[in-house]
Amino acid sequence: GFLEDGILVQDVSRTRRRYLGSWTFPWDVLAVLPTELLCLLPGVPRVPGVPAARANRCLRVPRLFEAFDRCETRTGWPNVFRMAKLMLYLLLGIHWHGCLYFALSAHLGLGDDPWVCPGSTRLLRRYLHSFYFSTLVLAMVGDTPAPQREEEFLFLTAGFLLAVLGFATITGSISTVIVNLSAAASAFYPDAGPVRRYLRARAVGGRLQRRVERWQQHLRAQRKLPAERDALRHLPRGRRAEVAAAVHLAALRRVALFRSWERGVLRQLVLRLRPQVFGPGEFVCRRGDVGREMYFIREGRLAVVAEDGVTQLAVLGEGLYFGEISLINIKGNMAGNRRTANILSIGYSDLFCLGKEDLAEVLAEFPHARAAMEAKGRELLLRMGQLDTGAEAAALTAEAEAERGLQGLEVALEGLQTQAARLLAQLEAGALRMALRVQRLEGRLQ
Repeated sequence: GFLEDGILVQDVSRTRRRYLGSWTFPWDVLAVLPTELLCLLPGVPRVPGVPAARANRCLRVPRLFEAFDRCETRTGWPNVFRMAKLMLYLLLGIHWHGCLYFALSAHLGLGDDPWVCPGSTRLLRRYLHSFYFSTLVLAMVGDTPAPQREEEFLFLTAGFLLAVLGFATITGSISTVIVNLSAAASAFYPDAGPVRRYLRARAVGGRLQRRVERWQQHLRAQRKLPAERDALRHLPRGRRAEVAAAVHLAALRRVALFRSWERGVLRQLVLRLRPQVFGPGEFVCRRGDVGREMYFIREGRLAVVAEDGVTQLAVLGEGLYFGEISLINIKGNMAGNRRTANILSIGYSDLFCLGKEDLAEVLAEFPHARAAMEAKGRELLLRMGQLDTGAEAAALTAEAEAERGLQGLEVALEGLQTQAARLLAQLEAGALRMALRVQRLEGRLQ
């Protein structure tokens, strides 16, 4: 196929017409002509497999490079493909150099001196000796027999120069692969270097520095990507929702709150969630902090600890959520928007974080979820003694009175609207009668 306006065209007839009209068609025809049949002509050496007779095959080199480039851009392992291509070039270069060495040895006489290829009757032995000799030369290992003739000196010197050029090319290719791997890793994972240098500059190190390094090592080992929002920010919102849903929807469905929600709603919700990873012994939130997010546990375990930071009051596992008490308005909550518990990560915990504004949007669209959250929050507040039942009853009474007052205002407003409509109808009828009377008086005067 070929691209037309960015769309892949796979119609056979159109592809055929486009290929036959392209400049690559005559070159491809020349590349596959059976030119080795020229060896059958009179006066041509009748040696089977003469390399010069197949020189037209080299016209396929641009197509080979094009195939390599396309495969490199389409494969999921581009660095592995580059390394395989580099090894192919290396083996091919050694093979060609070995062929030239054997041709020079045949010209000088096989086995005439220790430097040339020995005159063995087995063709495989000759090829292996030539390949081994070329490997020693191009790898700059040395340990080859000393040259005896001018042709041998020139050939060996040219081989060493080619080896220097090859080593420079190989080193550059390997360094490019390493740089690409580092760039791919730094695009998703935070770099530990700046944090390490900052801690050293501030004379803070030791245990804290090791904790930071272990956290970053855990991210890489478990393939957790804290910067995935930055990686997806260039996609359209709909496509970004599809990608995020494909990655996180299965984990999101394990949360008890979301099990009954529709798939389309979860696809929109997953864009608002931010993945966060907490290390062992790290506090997710402390009692008394201002609450700005709530958390859903994707993986790991967290402990609700007492003020001493050691005594575990409860353990939260996968699929649970917490932190909603300080975000939603529960009547009688004496803590207000402050955290009511200390949450400590036991091991490495993978959480989803939902901000206060995003939570308000979700709860406004789904009242049943709000009711479920308020019921759970009220139960927790009662258990911790942070719920003022008197204030809750007063708030409910005030809300009921406000609701009744609002209903009374609505009834009064409806009555006023009815009276206004009646007065407007009377006014329109009076104006109509006045217009008819004026019309009759004008008729009498005429």
